[in-house]
Amino acid sequence: MEFTFIHTADIHLDSPLRGLEKYEGAPVEKIRNATREAFQHLVDLAIDKKVAFLVIAGDLYDGDWKDYNTGLFFISQMSRLQKENIKVFLIRGNHDAANLITKELKLPENVIEFSVDKPETVLIEELHVALHGQGFASRAVSENIARDYPTKIDGYVNIGLLHTSATGREGHESYAPCSLDDLKEKGYDYWALGHIHLREVLHESNPVILFPGNIQGRHIKETGKKGCTIVTVKDGQIHQYEHHSLDVLRWEVCSVDASSCETVQDVMDAVREKLEELYQLSEGRFLAIRVRINGSTDAHQALLVEREHVINNLRSLALEVGYGDIWIEKVKIETTRQIDIEEWKEKSTPIASILEYMEELSKDEETFELLLQEFKDLGSALPYELKNGEDAFDFTDPTILTKRLKEVEELILHYLTTQSEVETA
Repeated sequence: MEFTFIHTADIHLDSPLRGLEKYEGAPVEKIRNATREAFQHLVDLAIDKKVAFLVIAGDLYDGDWKDYNTGLFFISQMSRLQKENIKVFLIRGNHDAANLITKELKLPENVIEFSVDKPETVLIEELHVALHGQGFASRAVSENIARDYPTKIDGYVNIGLLHTSATGREGHESYAPCSLDDLKEKGYDYWALGHIHLREVLHESNPVILFPGNIQGRHIKETGKKGCTIVTVKDGQIHQYEHHSLDVLRWEVCSVDASSCETVQDVMDAVREKLEELYQLSEGRFLAIRVRINGSTDAHQALLVEREHVINNLRSLALEVGYGDIWIEKVKIETTRQIDIEEWKEKSTPIASILEYMEELSKDEETFELLLQEFKDLGSALPYELKNGEDAFDFTDPTILTKRLKEVEELILHYLTTQSEVETA
């Protein structure tokens, strides 16, 4: 006997946007609807592949529903699967734990939710499948609940559903921690894990243990292909499994080494080449891209001075390359100069005097502290959006001020060296 099932997790249906409206030209509606469209793709795939069942390993929802529309949308999609006799097995995770969801709708008969009180087993007799799972009763589950899962049932394909941080992953809080040995000793054939948003195979076979990742990236920290895992069972064993992309909008980072670039136009050409590569790999998806320009380059000062011009020209370039389907989320200019600043300091020129003053300023603790206080006073007058977010200026952090002083030095150096070149021409 042969059949397939789909393993998915971390859908975060109707996940709210966080400050996206402040980004120039942001495709707000496209991103707002992305989790729903990706979920529809998941259901389409299940129907098209005629899968036997679907397992959702936690975080179907991102938290309590804003209104009933989130639940109604989910039920409408489950009803499509019910019409095709496809069952759905799900557990709750830290984002949709039982005590977080205050609104509730009756689930269709094809949707089976595992208990949040203790591990339980559900059998699919006609397929000889035993599914074991337990959902989260509350958000902060710190104990190793996998240890209490039942051992395998002989003669069945045993599948475990677990929302867990496993042994821990960067960027993810620790919930229901467990080791590979904890999972392997149960004797299951497949562990359907959730919680980690990056696809990762922890154990390739006997048993297969993996995180499928989330089905739709929601911000720049969730880049690359997003989707589910299609699993084929043959003669009572896991025969094969493969990733299938479901995302409708893909987040990517476009990193460009500008070391060989002499001018801003050279940098633009290098970015164009990278954007074209990403667009070719997107398979028709809308792309949200962060551009990072780095390297030691002759174009460094010009990139800083013409920053606004560069950024807007890159946005225009992206629209051209992607025929309107590429949005530049942010441009990070992280280049360094090729000018030998120490050589300039040794000359008896106004430039050398300014550079010497800037260096002394950063080393003089008393003067630096006075300058920091000036910035703190300035900070109180700035609008909220400039004091918060990833690029916010923290007026209490000396390292941020040091970085800004370095940027000022770069700008001064650019203007003075450019003027010097004009005068000697």
